[in-house]
Amino acid sequence: MNNTVIGWKIYPMKPTLFIPQTDPKASYLAYKADIDAAIQRVLNSGKYILGEELDAFEGEFANYLGVSYAIGVASGTDAIKLALQSCGVGAGDLVFTVSHTAVATVAAIEQTGAVPILVDVDSITFTMEVTHLEKLLAKYSKGQRSSAVGNPKVILPVHLYGHPANISAILELAQRYDLYVIEDCAQAHGTALHNRKVGNWGHIAAFSFYPTKNLGALGDGGAVVTNDPTLAERVRLLRQYGWRDRYISETAGGNSRLDELQAAILRVKLIHLDTDNMQRRAIAGCYNQNLRDSGLSLPSEATGAFHTYHQYVLRTPHRENLRQKLQEHGIGTGIHYPQPIHLQPAYCGIKREANDLPVTEKLAEEILSLPMYAQLEIEKVETIIDQIKACLVEHG
Repeated sequence: MNNTVIGWKIYPMKPTLFIPQTDPKASYLAYKADIDAAIQRVLNSGKYILGEELDAFEGEFANYLGVSYAIGVASGTDAIKLALQSCGVGAGDLVFTVSHTAVATVAAIEQTGAVPILVDVDSITFTMEVTHLEKLLAKYSKGQRSSAVGNPKVILPVHLYGHPANISAILELAQRYDLYVIEDCAQAHGTALHNRKVGNWGHIAAFSFYPTKNLGALGDGGAVVTNDPTLAERVRLLRQYGWRDRYISETAGGNSRLDELQAAILRVKLIHLDTDNMQRRAIAGCYNQNLRDSGLSLPSEATGAFHTYHQYVLRTPHRENLRQKLQEHGIGTGIHYPQPIHLQPAYCGIKREANDLPVTEKLAEEILSLPMYAQLEIEKVETIIDQIKACLVEHG
Protein backbone atom coordinates (compact mmCIF):
# COMPACT_ATOMS: atom_id res chain seq x y z
CA MET A 1 0.00 0.00 0.00
CA ASN A 2 1.27 3.50 -0.80
CA ASN A 3 2.22 5.77 2.08
CA THR A 4 2.42 9.50 2.54
CA VAL A 5 4.80 11.41 4.81
CA ILE A 6 3.48 14.21 7.02
CA GLY A 7 6.22 15.77 9.15
CA TRP A 8 8.20 12.86 10.59
CA LYS A 9 5.32 10.39 10.59
CA ILE A 10 4.33 7.98 7.87
CA TYR A 11 0.59 7.42 7.43
CA PRO A 12 -0.87 4.71 5.20
CA MET A 13 -2.88 6.18 2.35
CA LYS A 14 -6.45 5.05 1.93
CA PRO A 15 -6.90 3.28 -1.41
CA THR A 16 -9.07 4.90 -4.03
CA LEU A 17 -12.27 2.93 -4.42
CA PHE A 18 -12.29 1.77 -8.02
CA ILE A 19 -15.28 -0.52 -7.45
CA PRO A 20 -17.96 1.24 -5.37
CA GLN A 21 -20.69 -0.73 -3.64
CA THR A 22 -23.26 1.20 -5.64
CA ASP A 23 -22.98 3.84 -8.35
CA PRO A 24 -26.05 5.94 -9.23
CA LYS A 25 -23.95 8.09 -11.57
CA ALA A 26 -23.34 5.04 -13.75
CA SER A 27 -27.10 4.70 -14.23
CA TYR A 28 -27.32 8.33 -15.30
CA LEU A 29 -24.43 7.98 -17.75
CA ALA A 30 -25.96 4.84 -19.25
CA TYR A 31 -29.03 6.81 -20.34
CA LYS A 32 -27.52 10.30 -20.36
CA ALA A 33 -28.78 11.51 -23.71
CA ASP A 34 -32.40 10.55 -23.01
CA ILE A 35 -32.29 11.85 -19.43
CA ASP A 36 -30.76 15.15 -20.51
CA ALA A 37 -33.44 15.51 -23.17
CA ALA A 38 -36.17 14.77 -20.63
CA ILE A 39 -34.78 17.38 -18.24
CA GLN A 40 -34.60 19.97 -21.01
CA ARG A 41 -38.18 19.14 -22.01
CA VAL A 42 -39.36 19.91 -18.48
CA LEU A 43 -37.34 23.11 -18.25
CA ASN A 44 -38.81 24.31 -21.52
CA SER A 45 -42.35 23.42 -20.48
CA GLY A 46 -42.53 25.96 -17.66
CA LYS A 47 -44.58 23.50 -15.58
CA TYR A 48 -42.60 21.97 -12.73
CA ILE A 49 -45.13 20.58 -10.23
CA LEU A 50 -48.07 18.18 -10.86
CA GLY A 51 -47.90 18.45 -14.62
CA GLU A 52 -47.96 16.21 -17.68
CA GLU A 53 -44.73 14.37 -16.88
CA LEU A 54 -46.07 13.17 -13.54
CA ASP A 55 -49.40 12.19 -15.06
CA ALA A 56 -47.59 10.17 -17.70
CA PHE A 57 -45.21 8.51 -15.25
CA GLU A 58 -48.02 7.57 -12.89
CA GLY A 59 -49.85 5.85 -15.74
CA GLU A 60 -46.74 4.10 -17.03
CA PHE A 61 -45.65 2.90 -13.61
CA ALA A 62 -49.13 1.63 -12.77
CA ASN A 63 -49.23 -0.22 -16.08
CA TYR A 64 -45.79 -1.73 -15.42
CA LEU A 65 -46.89 -3.08 -12.05
CA GLY A 66 -50.33 -4.15 -13.24
CA VAL A 67 -52.16 -1.91 -10.76
CA SER A 68 -54.93 0.60 -11.31
CA TYR A 69 -53.42 3.66 -9.65
CA ALA A 70 -50.00 5.15 -8.92
CA ILE A 71 -49.60 8.44 -7.07
CA GLY A 72 -46.21 10.17 -7.11
CA VAL A 73 -45.01 11.60 -3.79
CA ALA A 74 -41.89 13.23 -2.43
CA SER A 75 -40.08 10.21 -0.96
CA GLY A 76 -40.37 6.58 -0.05
CA THR A 77 -40.82 7.51 3.60
CA ASP A 78 -43.74 9.75 2.68
CA ALA A 79 -45.15 6.96 0.53
CA ILE A 80 -45.34 4.65 3.56
CA LYS A 81 -46.78 7.38 5.77
CA LEU A 82 -49.46 8.38 3.27
CA ALA A 83 -50.36 4.75 2.62
CA LEU A 84 -50.85 4.27 6.36
CA GLN A 85 -52.92 7.42 6.66
CA SER A 86 -55.08 6.45 3.70
CA CYS A 87 -55.95 3.26 5.62
CA GLY A 88 -57.05 5.34 8.60
CA VAL A 89 -54.02 4.57 10.73
CA GLY A 90 -53.59 6.99 13.61
CA ALA A 91 -52.58 7.38 17.22
CA GLY A 92 -52.27 4.11 19.12
CA ASP A 93 -53.05 1.79 16.21
CA LEU A 94 -50.80 -1.26 15.90
CA VAL A 95 -48.73 -1.82 12.76
CA PHE A 96 -46.85 -5.12 12.39
CA THR A 97 -43.55 -4.78 10.57
CA VAL A 98 -39.90 -5.83 10.82
CA SER A 99 -36.84 -4.42 12.54
CA HIS A 100 -34.44 -5.61 9.82
CA THR A 101 -35.16 -2.85 7.33
CA ALA A 102 -34.27 0.74 6.56
CA VAL A 103 -35.27 2.98 9.44
CA ALA A 104 -37.75 4.76 7.16
CA THR A 105 -40.22 1.90 7.57
CA VAL A 106 -40.58 2.42 11.32
CA ALA A 107 -40.09 6.20 11.17
CA ALA A 108 -43.12 6.51 8.88
CA ILE A 109 -45.24 4.42 11.26
CA GLU A 110 -44.33 6.59 14.22
CA GLN A 111 -45.03 9.77 12.23
CA THR A 112 -48.68 8.71 12.08
CA GLY A 113 -48.80 8.19 15.85
CA ALA A 114 -49.17 4.43 15.39
CA VAL A 115 -47.25 1.81 17.37
CA PRO A 116 -44.85 -0.54 15.53
CA ILE A 117 -44.99 -4.19 16.60
CA LEU A 118 -41.79 -5.83 15.43
CA VAL A 119 -41.73 -9.25 13.79
CA ASP A 120 -38.62 -11.38 13.34
CA VAL A 121 -37.36 -12.27 9.88
CA ASP A 122 -36.68 -15.52 8.08
CA SER A 123 -33.01 -16.54 8.11
CA ILE A 124 -32.98 -17.37 4.39
CA THR A 125 -34.96 -14.57 2.72
CA PHE A 126 -34.46 -11.94 5.47
CA THR A 127 -38.15 -11.00 5.14
CA MET A 128 -41.04 -11.19 7.61
CA GLU A 129 -41.27 -14.56 9.39
CA VAL A 130 -44.88 -15.65 9.10
CA THR A 131 -44.93 -17.98 12.11
CA HIS A 132 -43.74 -15.19 14.41
CA LEU A 133 -46.23 -12.81 12.81
CA GLU A 134 -49.07 -15.23 13.50
CA LYS A 135 -47.98 -15.53 17.14
CA LEU A 136 -47.95 -11.75 17.57
CA LEU A 137 -51.30 -11.30 15.86
CA ALA A 138 -52.86 -13.79 18.25
CA LYS A 139 -51.27 -12.00 21.20
CA TYR A 140 -52.49 -8.54 20.19
CA SER A 141 -55.87 -9.51 18.82
CA LYS A 142 -58.88 -7.79 20.39
CA GLY A 143 -59.73 -10.77 22.54
CA GLN A 144 -56.24 -11.10 24.01
CA ARG A 145 -54.62 -7.68 24.01
CA SER A 146 -53.98 -5.54 27.05
CA SER A 147 -56.15 -2.47 27.46
CA ALA A 148 -52.91 -0.48 27.48
CA VAL A 149 -52.37 -1.00 23.74
CA GLY A 150 -54.40 -0.08 20.68
CA ASN A 151 -56.06 -2.14 18.00
CA PRO A 152 -54.19 -4.07 15.30
CA LYS A 153 -54.66 -2.21 12.03
CA VAL A 154 -51.98 -3.03 9.44
CA ILE A 155 -49.38 -5.61 8.47
CA LEU A 156 -46.48 -3.87 6.72
CA PRO A 157 -44.08 -6.44 5.20
CA VAL A 158 -40.85 -5.32 3.54
CA HIS A 159 -39.74 -6.86 0.26
CA LEU A 160 -36.08 -6.61 1.19
CA TYR A 161 -32.97 -6.42 -1.01
CA GLY A 162 -35.12 -7.23 -4.06
CA HIS A 163 -36.56 -10.48 -2.66
CA PRO A 164 -40.33 -10.70 -2.05
CA ALA A 165 -41.76 -11.37 1.38
CA ASN A 166 -44.10 -14.35 1.78
CA ILE A 167 -46.95 -12.07 0.81
CA SER A 168 -49.56 -14.74 0.07
CA ALA A 169 -49.27 -16.20 3.59
CA ILE A 170 -49.29 -12.69 5.07
CA LEU A 171 -52.50 -11.87 3.19
CA GLU A 172 -54.17 -14.97 4.59
CA LEU A 173 -53.38 -13.83 8.12
CA ALA A 174 -54.54 -10.31 7.34
CA GLN A 175 -57.87 -11.61 6.12
CA ARG A 176 -58.28 -13.73 9.24
CA TYR A 177 -57.69 -10.73 11.51
CA ASP A 178 -59.36 -8.14 9.24
CA LEU A 179 -56.22 -6.05 8.73
CA TYR A 180 -54.84 -3.96 5.89
CA VAL A 181 -51.65 -5.09 4.15
CA ILE A 182 -49.31 -2.30 3.05
CA GLU A 183 -46.32 -3.50 1.04
CA ASP A 184 -42.99 -1.71 1.51
CA CYS A 185 -41.54 -2.06 -2.00
CA ALA A 186 -38.75 0.50 -1.62
CA GLN A 187 -36.16 -2.11 -2.64
CA ALA A 188 -38.29 -4.19 -4.98
CA HIS A 189 -38.96 -2.47 -8.32
CA GLY A 190 -39.85 -5.32 -10.66
CA THR A 191 -39.63 -8.01 -7.98
CA ALA A 192 -42.30 -10.67 -8.37
CA LEU A 193 -43.80 -13.73 -6.72
CA HIS A 194 -45.46 -16.36 -8.90
CA ASN A 195 -45.21 -13.97 -11.88
CA ARG A 196 -47.13 -11.22 -10.07
CA LYS A 197 -45.17 -8.09 -9.27
CA VAL A 198 -44.96 -6.88 -5.69
CA GLY A 199 -47.03 -3.78 -5.09
CA ASN A 200 -49.94 -5.63 -6.69
CA TRP A 201 -50.69 -7.95 -3.77
CA GLY A 202 -51.74 -5.95 -0.74
CA HIS A 203 -54.34 -3.25 -0.28
CA ILE A 204 -51.77 -0.55 -1.05
CA ALA A 205 -47.99 -0.30 -1.50
CA ALA A 206 -45.14 2.19 -1.18
CA PHE A 207 -42.12 2.66 -3.46
CA SER A 208 -38.99 4.78 -3.14
CA PHE A 209 -37.08 6.30 -6.05
CA TYR A 210 -33.94 7.23 -4.11
CA PRO A 211 -31.03 7.42 -6.59
CA THR A 212 -29.51 4.04 -5.65
CA LYS A 213 -32.76 2.09 -6.16
CA ASN A 214 -33.27 -0.23 -9.12
CA LEU A 215 -35.56 2.50 -10.43
CA GLY A 216 -33.85 5.60 -9.11
CA ALA A 217 -34.43 9.31 -9.66
CA LEU A 218 -31.73 11.99 -9.44
CA GLY A 219 -33.12 13.13 -6.09
CA ASP A 220 -35.77 12.02 -3.64
CA GLY A 221 -39.05 10.61 -4.82
CA GLY A 222 -41.64 7.95 -4.13
CA ALA A 223 -44.99 6.54 -5.15
CA VAL A 224 -48.05 4.93 -3.59
CA VAL A 225 -49.80 2.30 -5.70
CA THR A 226 -53.11 0.49 -5.26
CA ASN A 227 -56.06 -1.12 -7.00
CA ASP A 228 -58.50 0.53 -4.59
CA PRO A 229 -60.00 3.79 -5.95
CA THR A 230 -60.96 5.01 -2.48
CA LEU A 231 -57.43 4.59 -1.11
CA ALA A 232 -55.98 6.20 -4.24
CA GLU A 233 -58.21 9.25 -3.84
CA ARG A 234 -57.26 9.61 -0.18
CA VAL A 235 -53.56 9.59 -1.05
CA ARG A 236 -54.07 12.20 -3.77
CA LEU A 237 -55.80 14.45 -1.25
CA LEU A 238 -53.21 13.84 1.47
CA ARG A 239 -50.22 14.64 -0.78
CA GLN A 240 -51.40 18.23 -1.38
CA TYR A 241 -53.13 19.82 1.60
CA GLY A 242 -56.34 17.83 1.22
CA TRP A 243 -57.21 19.82 -1.92
CA ARG A 244 -59.65 18.55 -4.49
CA ASP A 245 -60.28 22.14 -5.57
CA ARG A 246 -57.25 24.41 -5.25
CA TYR A 247 -56.95 26.22 -1.91
CA ILE A 248 -59.93 24.34 -0.42
CA SER A 249 -58.83 21.64 2.02
CA GLU A 250 -61.42 18.89 2.32
CA THR A 251 -59.21 17.04 4.80
CA ALA A 252 -56.01 17.75 6.67
CA GLY A 253 -53.15 17.02 4.28
CA GLY A 254 -49.55 17.99 3.70
CA ASN A 255 -47.11 18.64 0.90
CA SER A 256 -45.56 15.55 -0.69
CA ARG A 257 -45.29 15.80 -4.46
CA LEU A 258 -43.05 14.08 -7.00
CA ASP A 259 -41.82 16.95 -9.15
CA GLU A 260 -41.86 17.08 -12.94
CA LEU A 261 -38.08 16.75 -13.34
CA GLN A 262 -37.92 13.54 -11.34
CA ALA A 263 -41.00 12.15 -13.07
CA ALA A 264 -39.44 12.78 -16.49
CA ILE A 265 -36.18 11.11 -15.43
CA LEU A 266 -38.07 8.13 -14.05
CA ARG A 267 -39.99 7.76 -17.31
CA VAL A 268 -36.69 7.27 -19.11
CA LYS A 269 -35.37 4.81 -16.57
CA LEU A 270 -38.60 2.81 -16.36
CA ILE A 271 -38.15 1.81 -20.00
CA HIS A 272 -34.87 0.11 -19.06
CA LEU A 273 -35.87 -1.31 -15.66
CA ASP A 274 -36.41 -4.90 -16.77
CA THR A 275 -33.12 -4.94 -18.69
CA ASP A 276 -31.27 -3.49 -15.70
CA ASN A 277 -32.87 -6.03 -13.38
CA MET A 278 -31.78 -8.88 -15.62
CA GLN A 279 -28.25 -7.50 -15.54
CA ARG A 280 -28.37 -7.45 -11.74
CA ARG A 281 -29.51 -11.07 -11.81
CA ALA A 282 -26.62 -11.94 -14.11
CA ILE A 283 -24.15 -10.32 -11.70
CA ALA A 284 -25.74 -12.19 -8.79
CA GLY A 285 -25.51 -15.42 -10.78
CA CYS A 286 -21.80 -14.84 -11.32
CA TYR A 287 -21.28 -14.28 -7.59
CA ASN A 288 -23.33 -17.37 -6.76
CA GLN A 289 -21.56 -19.65 -9.20
CA ASN A 290 -18.05 -18.62 -8.23
CA LEU A 291 -18.58 -18.36 -4.45
CA ARG A 292 -20.79 -21.40 -3.92
CA ASP A 293 -17.95 -23.44 -2.38
CA SER A 294 -16.49 -20.53 -0.42
CA GLY A 295 -18.17 -21.28 2.89
CA LEU A 296 -20.01 -17.97 2.72
CA SER A 297 -23.80 -17.98 3.11
CA LEU A 298 -25.08 -16.67 -0.22
CA PRO A 299 -28.51 -15.23 -1.09
CA SER A 300 -31.09 -17.52 -2.64
CA GLU A 301 -34.59 -17.31 -4.07
CA ALA A 302 -37.68 -18.83 -2.50
CA THR A 303 -39.90 -20.98 -4.70
CA GLY A 304 -41.75 -18.77 -7.17
CA ALA A 305 -39.71 -15.66 -6.30
CA PHE A 306 -38.16 -13.35 -8.86
CA HIS A 307 -35.29 -11.61 -7.05
CA THR A 308 -34.18 -8.26 -8.51
CA TYR A 309 -31.06 -7.91 -6.35
CA HIS A 310 -31.30 -4.35 -5.15
CA GLN A 311 -28.53 -5.62 -2.90
CA TYR A 312 -26.44 -8.79 -3.04
CA VAL A 313 -26.19 -9.69 0.65
CA LEU A 314 -24.12 -12.59 1.94
CA ARG A 315 -23.48 -13.74 5.49
CA THR A 316 -20.23 -14.56 7.24
CA PRO A 317 -19.13 -14.59 10.89
CA HIS A 318 -15.86 -13.04 9.65
CA ARG A 319 -17.52 -10.02 8.07
CA GLU A 320 -15.26 -7.28 9.40
CA ASN A 321 -12.11 -9.03 8.26
CA LEU A 322 -13.51 -9.62 4.77
CA ARG A 323 -14.82 -6.09 4.53
CA GLN A 324 -11.48 -4.62 5.56
CA LYS A 325 -9.50 -6.73 3.07
CA LEU A 326 -11.80 -5.75 0.22
CA GLN A 327 -11.50 -2.11 1.24
CA GLU A 328 -7.71 -2.40 1.12
CA HIS A 329 -8.02 -3.51 -2.49
CA GLY A 330 -10.33 -0.66 -3.44
CA ILE A 331 -13.57 -2.62 -3.32
CA GLY A 332 -16.51 -1.02 -1.57
CA THR A 333 -19.02 -2.95 0.50
CA GLY A 334 -22.01 -2.03 2.65
CA ILE A 335 -23.90 -3.27 5.68
CA HIS A 336 -27.66 -3.11 5.23
CA TYR A 337 -28.21 -2.75 8.15
CA PRO A 338 -25.58 -2.57 10.93
CA GLN A 339 -28.04 -2.24 13.81
CA PRO A 340 -31.66 -3.41 14.02
CA ILE A 341 -34.10 -0.56 14.46
CA HIS A 342 -35.19 -1.72 17.92
CA LEU A 343 -31.58 -1.39 19.17
CA GLN A 344 -31.03 2.13 17.81
CA PRO A 345 -31.14 4.98 20.34
CA ALA A 346 -34.18 6.67 18.79
CA TYR A 347 -36.28 3.49 18.79
CA CYS A 348 -35.05 1.39 21.70
CA GLY A 349 -38.28 2.15 23.57
CA ILE A 350 -40.42 0.20 21.13
CA LYS A 351 -42.45 -2.34 23.09
CA ARG A 352 -41.37 -5.96 22.59
CA GLU A 353 -40.54 -9.08 24.54
CA ALA A 354 -36.94 -9.86 25.43
CA ASN A 355 -35.06 -12.08 22.99
CA ASP A 356 -37.97 -12.19 20.52
CA LEU A 357 -35.96 -11.09 17.47
CA PRO A 358 -33.01 -13.53 17.45
CA VAL A 359 -32.61 -13.83 13.67
CA THR A 360 -32.81 -10.08 13.20
CA GLU A 361 -30.09 -9.47 15.78
CA LYS A 362 -27.84 -12.22 14.40
CA LEU A 363 -28.10 -10.92 10.85
CA ALA A 364 -26.81 -7.52 11.91
CA GLU A 365 -23.56 -9.16 12.97
CA GLU A 366 -22.96 -11.12 9.77
CA ILE A 367 -24.46 -9.49 6.67
CA LEU A 368 -22.32 -7.85 4.00
CA SER A 369 -23.46 -6.24 0.74
CA LEU A 370 -21.16 -6.73 -2.22
CA PRO A 371 -21.01 -4.26 -5.12
CA MET A 372 -24.28 -4.40 -7.06
CA TYR A 373 -25.57 -2.11 -9.78
CA ALA A 374 -26.68 -2.82 -13.32
CA GLN A 375 -23.68 -1.11 -14.93
CA LEU A 376 -21.08 -3.10 -12.95
CA GLU A 377 -18.73 -4.60 -15.56
CA ILE A 378 -18.13 -8.34 -15.53
CA GLU A 379 -14.36 -7.78 -15.28
CA LYS A 380 -14.89 -5.95 -12.01
CA VAL A 381 -17.20 -8.70 -10.75
CA GLU A 382 -14.42 -11.19 -11.45
CA THR A 383 -11.95 -8.98 -9.58
CA ILE A 384 -14.25 -8.88 -6.57
CA ILE A 385 -14.62 -12.65 -6.61
CA ASP A 386 -10.85 -13.16 -6.89
CA GLN A 387 -10.20 -10.85 -3.94
CA ILE A 388 -12.83 -12.61 -1.81
CA LYS A 389 -11.30 -16.00 -2.58
CA ALA A 390 -7.81 -14.71 -1.79
CA CYS A 391 -8.98 -13.34 1.54
CA LEU A 392 -10.69 -16.60 2.44
CA VAL A 393 -7.57 -18.62 1.58
CA GLU A 394 -5.38 -16.27 3.59
CA HIS A 395 -7.54 -16.63 6.69
CA GLY A 396 -8.61 -20.23 6.28
